[in-house]
Amino acid sequence: MSSATMPTAINRTFSIAPMLDWTDRHYRYFARLMSSELLLYTEMVTTGAIIHGKGDYLAYNQEEHPLALQLGGSNPEDLAKCAKLAAERGYDEVNLNVGCPSDRVQNGRFGACLMAEPDLVAQCVAAMNEVVDIPVTVKTRIGIDEQDSYEFLTEFVDKVSAAGCDTFIIHARKAWLQGLSPKENREIPELDYDRVYRLKQDYPQLSISINGGVKTLEECGEHLKQLDGVMVGREAYQNPYLLAQVDQQLCGLDKPVLSRDAVLENMIPYIEKHLVSGGRLNHITRHMTGLYQGEAGSRAWRRYLSENAHKPGAGIAVVHEARASMELK
Repeated sequence: MSSATMPTAINRTFSIAPMLDWTDRHYRYFARLMSSELLLYTEMVTTGAIIHGKGDYLAYNQEEHPLALQLGGSNPEDLAKCAKLAAERGYDEVNLNVGCPSDRVQNGRFGACLMAEPDLVAQCVAAMNEVVDIPVTVKTRIGIDEQDSYEFLTEFVDKVSAAGCDTFIIHARKAWLQGLSPKENREIPELDYDRVYRLKQDYPQLSISINGGVKTLEECGEHLKQLDGVMVGREAYQNPYLLAQVDQQLCGLDKPVLSRDAVLENMIPYIEKHLVSGGRLNHITRHMTGLYQGEAGSRAWRRYLSENAHKPGAGIAVVHEARASMELK
């Protein structure tokens, strides 16, 4: 393997959850500016989109490393083909989605419904491991529907780990596959952090990260006393400046914390490059509306961007004007 394709070392302490329509390459670039250590995940990409789609579903910015591709699928051959493509493109990890509860995903026989088919998940993991040297990991739930015993979870982990998966990210809620929307599945089933802690105690040889309901770095620190990593979703998106102290507070790095304004200044060249290539301003700024959350004038910042960044021809001046609007009383 040439040095150009050597995967980046992965620190699993803190990661950002794959979120559809949210964790695209623009958001990931923005997040990486605030932390060199966090692990980034793509939105879930289906094997069908990669194999049959017309667009390039594997595009990313080199600055995003370490970066994991999350795949949706249940055909071992297709997953292996996509994992191989991901490794060739330089991704640092391939993750299999066994947690998404949406009807569309179930109809494609992947996501959380796969928890009921641990033998198939094991085959998928084994097929991917055969063709790549990068880690193959699984993101799952603690259970589905009435199948939510600890024994159900451990049977799944036993079979999938035997196939070569040594890293699990566990969303500490079960998924209701019938009757709840994906949004409700992120909020209604009760969180059971203790079950994830118990899993780590019973499987000390595995890397276990937790996901679900985590809002502060202090909470991350509490989870990290018992687990290998914490994955944060909505809070990392809606309050992105949370990421600016991950390296210092959770990873022990001694380096200055970037100010919000410094983060914004560092985004300007990236935004300008996107605009020059024909991209639209709001493709990027939609991910940045939460940068000043909690600060005086943050509402003015959000409003100015949401009202102006989508307009035809909107340029970098809109970003500067949005920042200036915060100072107006």
